[in-house]
Amino acid sequence: MSVQKLDILHPKIAEYLRRLPKHRDPVLEKMERQAAREDFPMIGPQVGQLLMVLTRAMGARRVFEMGSGFGYSGLWFAKALPDDGRVTLTDTSAIHSKHARDYFRESNLEQKAEFLVGDAIELIQQAEGPFDIIFLDADKVRYPLAFKVALPKLRPGGCFIADNVLWSGMVISERPDAETQGILDFTKLIYATPGIISTVIPLRDGVSLSFKAGA
Repeated sequence: MSVQKLDILHPKIAEYLRRLPKHRDPVLEKMERQAAREDFPMIGPQVGQLLMVLTRAMGARRVFEMGSGFGYSGLWFAKALPDDGRVTLTDTSAIHSKHARDYFRESNLEQKAEFLVGDAIELIQQAEGPFDIIFLDADKVRYPLAFKVALPKLRPGGCFIADNVLWSGMVISERPDAETQGILDFTKLIYATPGIISTVIPLRDGVSLSFKAGA
């Protein structure tokens, strides 16, 4: 069965959700315009709001991003973190990392961020945990490996979040390509791992939340 890419949410529902916020952050809007110009993938404002709500609800102080692009998701996290909170942004592109730093500076949130250039899987292995939240939005083929490597760095009670887990509907294909298979394997893994409670939210391109057992 060949599967065409799907809108996970009906376009009219997506537009309804887009219009709900009455006051938008001008820097985030600027980043969205850049993403549109460059056809650069990003989580979008609805998932950004979800990240903010989770960060506040958990009282998170330390966030690690595995794949940050030019800092859009990281900025949502930073807005929700307390004054002593910190988000670590990672990307393989030094240019993306510089743009992220510039956007954080423009938002007066640079003091809440650390910017690392390199492979996210290698960087989190070197990082001093634990983290309250780990966010994954990088190479889909390596999603399962990223989860296995990052899980020991997540505190008990912490949340591992991954984007694109519905992958424009390609997850129902009978002949998945390598990226889709990576997402399928990852999703099976987060549901099968002992001590992890997971769910998938069909928002935008699908977001998974996996909470680690413990206080």
